[in-house]
Amino acid sequence: MLRALPGLFALALALSACGGSGESTPAPGPAPGTIPVVASTDVYGALVQAVGGDRVAVTSLIDDPAADPHSYEAPPAAAAAVARARLVVVNGGGYDDFVERLAPGPDAAVIDVVALSGLSASAGGEFNEHVWYSLPTMKKLAGQIAADLGAADPAGAPQFRANADAFGARIDGLVARVDALKAAHSGTRIAVTEPVPLYLTEAAGLVDATPPEFSEAVEEDADPPAAVVAATLDLFRADPVRVLLVNAQTRTAVTDQVEQAARAAGVPVVEVGETLPAGTDDYVEWISGQLDLLTNALDRP
Repeated sequence: MLRALPGLFALALALSACGGSGESTPAPGPAPGTIPVVASTDVYGALVQAVGGDRVAVTSLIDDPAADPHSYEAPPAAAAAVARARLVVVNGGGYDDFVERLAPGPDAAVIDVVALSGLSASAGGEFNEHVWYSLPTMKKLAGQIAADLGAADPAGAPQFRANADAFGARIDGLVARVDALKAAHSGTRIAVTEPVPLYLTEAAGLVDATPPEFSEAVEEDADPPAAVVAATLDLFRADPVRVLLVNAQTRTAVTDQVEQAARAAGVPVVEVGETLPAGTDDYVEWISGQLDLLTNALDRP
């Protein structure tokens, strides 16, 4: 756990990355009697809301399902929201560095979810910072949110703990579904446009057959070499993979080409993301819907 310390973050307003802003407009201020909380994305904002209920006022800095969060540019209002927050939740791992350049107040707690997760890079690979697809990490995060909110609002601590326990039970339900997928489909080959969903697919025993050079280039907003693109397209020809998972928020000409190849081969396409889809404000419902799609795709004859 990382706790906010004076001078931990220096004020800044921009993050360099991939394209599109994806920014929200933080509210002028929290309602009286509530704990002001800032989350870097609405995925984490949804967890805070689930634990904090009506005792928190949550500002999610990135909440646009059509934008790439890597390219977020923080408006001045974001700095004000972070400065007054009692709790700040960041993904960490280099994913949302823009928050590290904003200045929380001296009494704020900061949760770095990557640090909290205890996850490490796979052997010989780079660390996958998309930890919101790690169900055990999200359960752990709910508990830490409850602890930090309880420190800020001792009267609400029992409610926060109860809400975190209820959220954890819902996560356990998702884990059971993932275990069932693993029992039915362990070893099944899949493809991805980015490594975004790999914590979830690996937990289900699925094998990512995508050339790492392809998914890493897409994640870094770079053009994969022609030979790598060709090798990726080969995944949908002889002995095709069973499903393609597409990051809906970072589509490019080359990912469109891969998606078209998958559809032409009759390979199902499942969309994943980095923020909640429009009309959804519940993390568990979001992941459950994606598991529905993935299960249906894998169960196809």
